[in-house]
Amino acid sequence: MRRAELLDALAGLRQATVRGRRAPHKPLLLLWLLGRYADRGTTTVSYAEAEEPVSRLINDFGPPVARPQAGAQRAAMPFVHLERSLWELQAGDGTPLGPSTRADGRTLHALSAVGRLRPEVEALLGDPSVFSAAVFLLLDRHFTSTLETAICEQIGLDLPAVGDSALEVRAANAQYRLTRRRVRASGFSEAVLRAYRNACAICGFDGALGLSPVGVEAAHVRWHSQGGPDRIDNAVALCSLHHALFDYGALGITADRTVRVSPRYTAGTTAGRAVFALHDARVALPRATHHAVSYDFLHWHDQEVFKH
Repeated sequence: MRRAELLDALAGLRQATVRGRRAPHKPLLLLWLLGRYADRGTTTVSYAEAEEPVSRLINDFGPPVARPQAGAQRAAMPFVHLERSLWELQAGDGTPLGPSTRADGRTLHALSAVGRLRPEVEALLGDPSVFSAAVFLLLDRHFTSTLETAICEQIGLDLPAVGDSALEVRAANAQYRLTRRRVRASGFSEAVLRAYRNACAICGFDGALGLSPVGVEAAHVRWHSQGGPDRIDNAVALCSLHHALFDYGALGITADRTVRVSPRYTAGTTAGRAVFALHDARVALPRATHHAVSYDFLHWHDQEVFKH
C-alpha cells in the first residue's frame, strides 16, 4: 500500500446509516486508533479495551440515540466492519474473524477479539506527514470545526501539533485540501453576522472591539462537511459558547424558531445552569425574513446533531 492508496481508502469508507442518520462510527474508531498509535506506537487493541472509549466517542460526537444507556456496545459495529484493506481482526486464539462476525459486544468479548491496523498501514503512519493527513482527512470529511479540538483532546492528540494548518495531499485519483478550518465562501461569515445585527440569535450577546464583533460567529446549521451550503438560510449568528453547545447538540432550534435544551445537558454551577433558562426562548430572526434558517436544515440538525 502507498500513501495515496491509504488516503483514498480513508476517504472512501463505507458508512451505513442508522435509522436514516449518518453513522460516523468508523471515522471515530480510526481517530481513536490514531491517538493510540501516537501514544504507544501500535494500534493493536482488544475489543475489551476499545469498547468503552470508542462507544463514548460515538455517543458524544455521533447522532443521538433513543436510549443512550444502551450505547455501551456501539463500538462493536466499526470494530467488526472496518474495511479489511485497513484492518485485521482475530479471536484471542489467533483465528481470523471476517466481516460476517456478529457485531455485538457479547460476541466480541466471548471471542476475546483483537484488532489492529494492517502492518503496511502502520508503517505508512510512521511518516508524520501521512499521519497528519490521515487525521485531518477524517476530521474534515465527517465533523465540523467546532468539534475538531474536542475530538482530538478526547483521543489524546494535540491538534496544532499534528501537522501544518494546511496540507496538500495528492491521492491516486483525487486531490484533498485539508485545513484545520474549512474554507468558506468569501464573505459568508460577514454576511451572516450583518444579517443578525452582529448579535447572538439566542442570547443577544453583541460584544465588539471598535467596529469588529468579538465572540460572535457564523454557525452552519447543516454542517459544511455534511453538504451544508455557505448560505444565510443555513446559518445563524451565535456567541462562541452557544455555537459550541449548538454543534455538540446540547442546544437545538425548533421549526417555530425556539431554543431547545437537550435533556442530556447537565450543569452544577450557576453559570452552567443558566443554559436551562434558554429553553423555549425565541430565536432572533435575521433582518430579511427570507434569510431565516430553512426548515430542511433545522430538521437535519434535529435528526443528526441535537441530543434528544
